[in-house]
Amino acid sequence: STSVHLFNMAPFALLLLLSQTFTDAFSVSSHSRRLTPMSASVASRQRRVTSLCSSAFASVETGKAEDRYLNDEQLDFCKAYLNEHHKTDVLLPFTQAFSDLGTTSIQKNMWMGGSFSITDATVTDITADTLFLEATVVEGRKTSTKQVEVPLDSDPVEGMLRTYPTQPPIDPLHLERSAPFGIDNFVRRMVRLCNIVKAYGATGKLIQLGVQLGGRGVGKLHDDMYLNQVPHNRFVRKYFYDMASQAALDAAVLCSEGKLTNRMKMTVMFPEMNPSMDSYRIGTLLELARSIAIKLAEQNLRVRVCVQGSMGVGIFTGIPKQLNGVSTLLQRMDWESEVGEENEGMVGDYVNFGFVGKEHVVDAKEGDRENSAVEQDDVFLIICPQNMLGLECSIIQPLSEMVEAAGDRPVIILNPDLTDKISSQGQQSIRGRQQRIDFAESFETIFQFQNIYTSGTSYFPILGSVVKLGPIEPWVAHQRRDLVNDGGEVYVPVYAAESLPDNEVLMKTFSR
Repeated sequence: STSVHLFNMAPFALLLLLSQTFTDAFSVSSHSRRLTPMSASVASRQRRVTSLCSSAFASVETGKAEDRYLNDEQLDFCKAYLNEHHKTDVLLPFTQAFSDLGTTSIQKNMWMGGSFSITDATVTDITADTLFLEATVVEGRKTSTKQVEVPLDSDPVEGMLRTYPTQPPIDPLHLERSAPFGIDNFVRRMVRLCNIVKAYGATGKLIQLGVQLGGRGVGKLHDDMYLNQVPHNRFVRKYFYDMASQAALDAAVLCSEGKLTNRMKMTVMFPEMNPSMDSYRIGTLLELARSIAIKLAEQNLRVRVCVQGSMGVGIFTGIPKQLNGVSTLLQRMDWESEVGEENEGMVGDYVNFGFVGKEHVVDAKEGDRENSAVEQDDVFLIICPQNMLGLECSIIQPLSEMVEAAGDRPVIILNPDLTDKISSQGQQSIRGRQQRIDFAESFETIFQFQNIYTSGTSYFPILGSVVKLGPIEPWVAHQRRDLVNDGGEVYVPVYAAESLPDNEVLMKTFSR
């Protein structure tokens, strides 16, 4: 800011400042007429002015390049790519859905029998707000060229809403994350427009475009994970632990800023985390919970890791098979919290354990003389809350009471199953069903990785995955592809959206 301010000074003021500096540097004695050396302070001021001047002039030369939405390489590549590969499925529908040409075509074709048509569209420029197109229009025997402007945040024009139903605008918070990377910002807004015109296949290619042209790598997954091989490689587990932990931390920060709800959900369902598969490994679930808790605790957040207890009445009590022994194992596993270890003192201070229920929410309060205060819990991590088959009770009630008691503090549920189960007296399927559904849907997904399989009953081979790699990241679907000559495997983005992909739309984007 100093350099810009200096450069914006009037020329004579800048000249005066420089002349004063050099006059001080080599002052002339009135008696001896000799040049005296400059003092240290004057020398420092001269170096500072010289540096500021250099910065000011450099900022003028580079300012235009820095303010550009896309650099020259990105701009040329995007225009060439769209013009070469997406005229029919993207550019032509854009001119109809988002410009006055669409309204004009409807009005004129009512009387002209379809003789008004848009036959070609070419991208001529891309700015931070607009996609500029040159459209070729045929009206009867007359051909003309029209200049079309498509705002990147536009909705379909009047008359096109029935053909192209609009979608909600992208949350400004989500666009803010991609602001430093113009290509990511452009791709995300283009993905929304492509979904409106039903160009679903183009959305995955745009995600690949952003990765290729130097974006943040939105939606990119690691190659050669080989998730069909169990037990998984250690680096694969750590890869998921790190991604999920970072997503939890980002969500907690956004929640503290009032930009995200405190009700959060994480779904991590690679084969070792899927309880419906014989590859399920309880140790992976515990390691993931530990990684998330430690990541939050390292930021001075006190975390309470909770597991639901026994449910039911009298002799008809039980605990979900998936959670059998989890509470005990969680406390006995190695947290490296002993004296001299990396996380010394973390357990019992920053990480504590509990069950699901309002009585396990600890608030700050005054203590006795020995303990002057009790620190409150900052974040609640609840492992796999779920209803049980046959029991006349639901996890929803104690969970909702716990969320209410937590107030505005983050509550993260990991791999939940809050759907009603069959019960003998219908308590889980009839009474209060809508309220339970509304409560379950009030949790916002902050991270998801879930594999897609060729059928609902077979877990081999893996067809692909649906992911959301952070609280403000888009949803991206990938198709798993094997490289030739046993060269490995890759997950290729094939679809992207701002909401959970629809199964029917998803299958249309997967190549056979």
